[in-house]
Amino acid sequence: MSDVTLSKAVRSNLLHLQNTAKLMDATQERLATGKKVNSALDNPTNFFTAASLNGRAADIGTLLDAMSNGIRTIEAADNGLTAITKAIESMQSTLRQARQDNSFKTQSYAVNVADAPVGTEVLNIAGGALADGTDFDVDLTAAQSEIQAGAYTAIDFTNVGANDGQISFDVGIHGGAAQTITVTHADVVTAGVADPAAVTADELAGILNTKLDNAGIAATVTVDGGDLVFTTDNAAGTSGADIEISNFAVANGAAGSGIADATGTDITITARSVDALVTAINGDTNLTGAVRASNDNGKLRIENQSTSALTLTGLTNGEMTGGIGQSEIEGNDIRASLARQFNETRTELDRLSEDASFNGVNLLRGDQLKIVFNESGTSSIEIQAKNSKGEARAINVANLGLLELSAEDLDLNDDIDAQLANLQNALNEVRAQASDLGSTLSVVQNREDFTKRMINTLETGAANLTLADTNEEGANLLALQTRQQLSQTALSLASQADQAVLRLFG
Repeated sequence: MSDVTLSKAVRSNLLHLQNTAKLMDATQERLATGKKVNSALDNPTNFFTAASLNGRAADIGTLLDAMSNGIRTIEAADNGLTAITKAIESMQSTLRQARQDNSFKTQSYAVNVADAPVGTEVLNIAGGALADGTDFDVDLTAAQSEIQAGAYTAIDFTNVGANDGQISFDVGIHGGAAQTITVTHADVVTAGVADPAAVTADELAGILNTKLDNAGIAATVTVDGGDLVFTTDNAAGTSGADIEISNFAVANGAAGSGIADATGTDITITARSVDALVTAINGDTNLTGAVRASNDNGKLRIENQSTSALTLTGLTNGEMTGGIGQSEIEGNDIRASLARQFNETRTELDRLSEDASFNGVNLLRGDQLKIVFNESGTSSIEIQAKNSKGEARAINVANLGLLELSAEDLDLNDDIDAQLANLQNALNEVRAQASDLGSTLSVVQNREDFTKRMINTLETGAANLTLADTNEEGANLLALQTRQQLSQTALSLASQADQAVLRLFG
């Protein structure tokens, strides 16, 4: 106050006391806040530098939540892939069990075709593992054909004159189309017959057998009492086309040939043996993998190598006769049941894929996840399920090529092997996807750790610029308190000196 006059000593001590109080206020503020720079007035450079560092740390800190959610999303997808891997392995186990199962249904039949008419003695097989609408006939008989002719000793193969010798006849293989076989003078000479004009029945049979072999005809010619007998191979074809042999004749008429026309064609039908039928059925490539035959103590055992019923037509009263009766052999129930198990696991695989989401994001469904790593957005990663070509693709049964199976798909072992190979490809793709996600997860986790350390570095740097040393400030406060007490004492002494004048009025 301008109206109050203080002595020099009092004013000096008062000034020191005020400065000490100011220093004590600053020290107490530092102790209270823990900072030596509380405003730009304290230290502008440190204050604004620390504010910048803390601001960046705060910006980076906001990214940690997104990183944490990203990690959880990747882990959810990885959990789904782990479960899907187990599902595919379970599907493989199901198919391997089907591959090893051979509990096919069988049925045995007596073979009796003694009284069957020619052309009807077949066993028709349909259904089972055969293609829809496809059926195959198995001949239950073997045909034997013979032609009876007159003497052959005077046949004319001289190749001179108007009566040149030539014998022609038709051979229809048991189950095949008829072919014409012709024997001429040149054939006889080539066969080395000394006198072509007097070829014998045995010589003629040898020439015919050579021609049949060259023509690929499964028949043989033998001589029986001067007659030629043609016999087909027991395993050749079916009886749909009978052996057909024409009568012997000379091309330009019989005059001068010395051979009479054949007296007729005789075809006899005999039942195939059970072993012959087994050979015929098991040797038919059309039936391979669908039907298997065996000899069951003189009966023909038929095994249905499928999961569907097999229909046999050609029975009478339960015996194979070539009749119109039918019999049905049931399919393999175990393989059919395993097909259902496969499909149930397949359905579960898609459910696992759909449920592997976190916070609404499902990488296995094809969703894309973007995680930003820095405050400017220049560093980030995009995560999405992809195939081996790098194309975005969801993980589900359709994209993995795992089709729903019908019971018939497990009929053939080769088909099961193909399904197992397909499952292995799917498993490899899932494992590759899991590996990719694992690598990505490692990247994000590493970035999360880096971000945390970076925030700590920034905040530590800011603290170093603004934080106070509490030990130092405590010591300063004690010193200031001592100085304050001394200043107060000095001020009191100075005041007492000013009061000495009062003693004059005492």
